[in-house]
Amino acid sequence: MSITIRIEGLKEVQAALRDLPKSTGKNIMRRVLIARAEPVAEAARALVPVDKGNLLASINVSTRLTRRQRGLHRKPHRDDVEVHVGPGANPAGHFQEFGTSRHPAQPFMRPAWDRTKAGVIEGLKEDLWAEIEKVLERRARRAARKAAKG
Repeated sequence: MSITIRIEGLKEVQAALRDLPKSTGKNIMRRVLIARAEPVAEAARALVPVDKGNLLASINVSTRLTRRQRGLHRKPHRDDVEVHVGPGANPAGHFQEFGTSRHPAQPFMRPAWDRTKAGVIEGLKEDLWAEIEKVLERRARRAARKAAKG
C-alpha cells in the first residue's frame, strides 16, 4: 500500500528550492521528510503487538527499499524524494497488519499514520524553510571566506 501526499500552496518553498542546486534541494527534502516521518515510526512501534520483538525492531524510516520491494514499486520521477516508514524486509509486518486466514489482523501502521499525519503535514513548510535558510547561511559564509582569501 502506498500513500501519496500533495501539499498545495508551497510556491515560495518550491521557488527557493529551485534556486539551489538540485542535489542540495533533494537533500533538504530528504532530511525534512525523514525527520517528519520519525513520529510515525515511533507511533507504529508503540502500537505493534510484541511477541519476540523482531517486528518491533524492524520498524524504521528509510529512503531505501529491499530488492523485492523495488521491483514491485512504481518508479518515482527523478526529481521526486521518497521516504518509507515500516517494517522493511520483515514479512511479518504485512501479515500482522492485514491478517491471514489463521490470524486476525492487528493493524499498527495505518493507525500510527492516522494518529500522526496532521503533525507530519503541518510542520513540513516550516521545516523546509528552516533547512533552506540554514543552507543559504552556510553558502553565504562559504562565499565570504572564499572572498576573504582572495
